[in-house]
Amino acid sequence: MTLNNSNFPYINDSHIMLRNSVRDFAEKEIKPIARELDEKEIFSTELCKKMGELGLFGMYLPHKYGGGDTDYLSYIIAVEELARVDGSQAATIAAHNSLGIGPIYNFGTEEQRRKYLPSLCTGDYIWAFGLTEPNAGSDSRGTQTFATKSGNDYLINGSKIFITNGSSKICSGITVQTKTDDDEYTCFILEKPSDGLVCNTMHGKLMWRATDTAEIFFNDCKVGKDCMLGEIGEGSKIMLSTLDSGRLSIAAMGLGLAQGAFEMALDYAKQRKQFGRPISKFQAVSFKLSDMAMKIELARNLLYKACWLKDSKKDFSMESAMAKLYCSEIAKEVADEAVQIFGGYGLMKEYDIERFYRDQRLLQIGEGTSEIQRVVISRKLNC
Repeated sequence: MTLNNSNFPYINDSHIMLRNSVRDFAEKEIKPIARELDEKEIFSTELCKKMGELGLFGMYLPHKYGGGDTDYLSYIIAVEELARVDGSQAATIAAHNSLGIGPIYNFGTEEQRRKYLPSLCTGDYIWAFGLTEPNAGSDSRGTQTFATKSGNDYLINGSKIFITNGSSKICSGITVQTKTDDDEYTCFILEKPSDGLVCNTMHGKLMWRATDTAEIFFNDCKVGKDCMLGEIGEGSKIMLSTLDSGRLSIAAMGLGLAQGAFEMALDYAKQRKQFGRPISKFQAVSFKLSDMAMKIELARNLLYKACWLKDSKKDFSMESAMAKLYCSEIAKEVADEAVQIFGGYGLMKEYDIERFYRDQRLLQIGEGTSEIQRVVISRKLNC
């Protein structure tokens, strides 16, 4: 599917150039090794470095912090193109840029920005976002990790789970939501390594097997007041604002995955012959492909509109929830129909559609389940 200025209102020539550049990189650098990385559960620091050299880390940050000074839509297009080839690499970029860099840039002091952000725009280091806990998933206010005042410092105790980018050797720190006195929610910047900090890599995942997913434990981890992100009691505000933007990147992953699955199914349907002709010529299959193309087009319009609202500094929280919900659900539907078109071959690991079918499943769970997105939307509608 080709996008240009004449048939899509939100993009310009720079977006098209970026799309072509990231697509070329994904095809040449990621695609040849994606299956092996997935099979062996390998997080590739080499690919991180290459993606950093391409400028995919810190894309939307100003130049003074080492960023690319692009609009947010450019970043979303980059995630979309990575996900078209491999969800794992797209997830690494999405989690780092939206969840890792985002809170520091949007809520950090100027000193914190200048200290942390430049090194996080190179691909040499990544940053994690510590929100989810064993008993705090959709209910983020169920946080039990606690930061206790100790003189001029704080001691953090507790744990986090399912934290993307949290245990890799190139992870240089974590933004952690904690409870502080009076049950207020407060965020801290915790550098790695730190005494009392244990980060274990989680294996055996169904999807995104080439990402770094961590279980993190805090045992009297000491942080100074200068490591507080925002003010005491602003933790929920910081986290929820971060998730609004983060949902756009998950939506981009859904859109990119759907696009990749559709292209695979279309190519296969044109080549696979039954009863003397390509199966794409049979109405049952051609109608599936038509529906897939339509849904992808609708998803792209919705996501890009939400990005336009964000870039225009307008309220985008409802549209962000809609885009995340719709794109993740479309990824599920398209991947499922693509496997159906592949038939038995779609169930074999030698065909990439098998990996895409697995990777889509997290998209309806991560950064707010599909059910939570409907809650967000309904509240915006004053239901």
